[in-house]
Amino acid sequence: MAQTVCVILTEAEKTRLRAISEDRARPFKHMQRARIVLLSAERLPVLEIAHQAGVSRTAVWRWQQRFAEEGVEGLLRDKTRPPGKPPHSTSTVAEVLALTCSEPPGEVTHWTGRAVAAATGISLRSVQRIWQEHRLQPHRVRTFKRSTDPAFAEKVEDLVGLYMDPPRHAVVLSVDEKSQIQALERARPDRPLAAGRPATRTHDYVRHSTTTLFAALNVLEGTVIGRCMQRHRHEEFLRFLNAVEAAVPAGKVIHVVLDNYRTHTHAKVRAWLSRHPRWVFHFTPTSASWLNAVEGFFSALSRRRLRRGTFTGIVDLQAAIRRYIAEHNERPRPFVWTKPAAAILNSQAAPSV
Repeated sequence: MAQTVCVILTEAEKTRLRAISEDRARPFKHMQRARIVLLSAERLPVLEIAHQAGVSRTAVWRWQQRFAEEGVEGLLRDKTRPPGKPPHSTSTVAEVLALTCSEPPGEVTHWTGRAVAAATGISLRSVQRIWQEHRLQPHRVRTFKRSTDPAFAEKVEDLVGLYMDPPRHAVVLSVDEKSQIQALERARPDRPLAAGRPATRTHDYVRHSTTTLFAALNVLEGTVIGRCMQRHRHEEFLRFLNAVEAAVPAGKVIHVVLDNYRTHTHAKVRAWLSRHPRWVFHFTPTSASWLNAVEGFFSALSRRRLRRGTFTGIVDLQAAIRRYIAEHNERPRPFVWTKPAAAILNSQAAPSV
């Protein structure tokens, strides 16, 4: 498009266009178009008009032409646009959905957008829109694992009962260890977040040994007792149990939820339990660590303190963990379990989809 008209205004048109360009109650686009025509009447170069009006040269030519054809009223109307492409038929959408949910040919593991587009004869963007509308994501896959514990139902009912209806005059603790926490020191300092650029860090690092965190979450209060140790054998577990025993007031029964790790069932641990009759162990089913409430605390610790942290040594790492536990205990939140045991058992019995 190029300039093909010469704008000549009458006094009445000038007066009306000035009123439009100065009327702040009007849409900005109307003010801008009136200004373009007024500047065109002054015989300014198109580039200068575009600069002063804040538009492109093409826009200047367009509104000069519109004014020449329709006058001032043409500046105040937008032409209707031609209709877009009609939506795909129901049969085409059904074909895309059926193809996406079927097995791909050959040894390909899953359908891609381009493969479905080629097979159905529509565009990649159309396939993506259909997937988005029907919430299909063939590029993603989620894993699951079901417990094969023969006493799964009994253990679920026991643990959920502890969470939802804890015994009176008792303490319910969720106990586990987070092992192999690495003290990683990045080779260079991290670069902070900036506009248009995420935070960055070097891929290489120095590994300053590891530590194991033993933790006990008080389900009723939300507080955590934690100890960092170099290893996670039954000897360290017994030291942690002694620390918890000293921290829990006398006269309270201690119900402990923990997994079936060999350290927790060692002969010396069982002997320790026989000498401390107020302790009662409740084991989670195999492959059901999600029933252990302290796993949520470990997850928050990893996200907020460990995953992006850089530590100069094992002492620095352990100090950071202790600070996080202290901060957590300043504002504890009781653990609340809401799903009854019957709902869990029904979901486990239902076939996976």
